Amino acid sequence: MKKIIRKYLPVIDRYIIGKYLGTFTFTLMIFIVITVVFDISEHIDNFLQSGSSVYEIATDYYGGFIPFYMNMLSPLINFLAVIFFTAKMANQTEIVPILSSRASFNRFLRPYFISATIVFIVSLYANVYLIPYTNKLKITFENENGFNGSGDPTRSDVHMQIDKNTYVYLQNFDKTINTGYTFILEKFDGDKLREKMVADRIVYDSLKRKWNIINPDTRYVDGLRETRVKNGAQKDTVLDMHPTDFIKIDNEYTAMPMHELNATIEKETLRRPEVLPSIYYEKYRRFVYPLSTYVLTLIGVALSSRKVRGGIGLPLGIGIFLCFAYIVVDKFATVFAIQGGVAPLISVFIPNALFGVLGYYLLLKAPK
Repeated sequence: MKKIIRKYLPVIDRYIIGKYLGTFTFTLMIFIVITVVFDISEHIDNFLQSGSSVYEIATDYYGGFIPFYMNMLSPLINFLAVIFFTAKMANQTEIVPILSSRASFNRFLRPYFISATIVFIVSLYANVYLIPYTNKLKITFENENGFNGSGDPTRSDVHMQIDKNTYVYLQNFDKTINTGYTFILEKFDGDKLREKMVADRIVYDSLKRKWNIINPDTRYVDGLRETRVKNGAQKDTVLDMHPTDFIKIDNEYTAMPMHELNATIEKETLRRPEVLPSIYYEKYRRFVYPLSTYVLTLIGVALSSRKVRGGIGLPLGIGIFLCFAYIVVDKFATVFAIQGGVAPLISVFIPNALFGVLGYYLLLKAPK
C-alpha cells in the first residue's frame, strides 16, 4: 500500500494531504468539544429532570447530537482549516517554490481535491445513511424528556386525504390514550359526496392496528336520496393513518432514512401537499450539501495561497466572514424552498452555485 501511495502521490502531495486532513480533523474535534460543553450547560436541567443515566444521555442524546453537528459543520470547518494551513504555507514561502518548479496552479490543487474527495465521501455516506439513524435517537430522547417545551405537541383541526376518494377530519388528538375527538370521514365519487360518517371519538388499537370509531353516525347519499345508518356503539375499521400523523415532531424528516422519506413523499402527496417542499428539500440536501466541500476548498485555496503582509490573520478573517455568509445564504435557500415557492431542487443548489462562482473568480485571481 505504501509503495502504491508513494508511486502515485509525490512527496508534496502527501505533505499537503496530511496537512489538510490533520488540520481539518483537529479543528473539527475542537469545535465539537466546545459545542458539547455549551449544550451540556444549556440542557443540564433537562438531563437532571429526565432521570436518565449518564450512559443513556451519552448514547441516545449525544450519540445523535455529535454526528449531526460534525456533519453539519464539516464543510465550514474544512474551509477554515484549508485557509489556515494554506495561508501558513504561503506565509512561510512554501507555495512559491512549488509554483516556480513549473507546476501549474491546477496541479497544485490536486492534493486539495483528493483530500476534499475523502471528506466528501464520508459526508455523503453520513448524510444518506448514518445521520437519519442518529437523528432519530436524538429526537426520540428530546421528545420523551420534554426538551421541546411543555406545549401541546399534537396537531389540531387536521384535514387529511387518505386515498383517492376518502377524506378525514379530526378536531384534536390525545396522544397519551391514542384518542381523537370530533372525527369526520367523507367518501367521494369524483366530485359527488357518497358517504359521510361523523363520530364523537376515534381510538387506535395498537394491538389490532385498527381504529375503533365510537358512536358513528353514517349518511349515504345517492343523488337526492339520503340514508342515515347508526352503526352501533362502536365500529372497528382499518384506515390508512397512524397516531403519529397527528403529532408534531420537530425535524422529523431529518430522522427518516431514504426509503422512509420516499414513502412519506408518496403518502403526503395525497394527505398534505403543503409539506412536500420541506420533504423534497431534505431529500435533495442530503446529496447536494456534501458538494460544498469542493466549493469551499476551492475558495479557501484561492483566497489564502498568496502571501500577504500581516500573516494568516487577514485570510482567516475573510474566511470566517465567508462562513457566516454561506450559513445565511443556506438559510435563505431553505426559506425559498419551503415558503417562497422556489423549486426545492433549485433552492438546494443556490449556496453552492453562488459560492462556486466566487471560487472561480478567486481562482482566476490566484497567484500562478
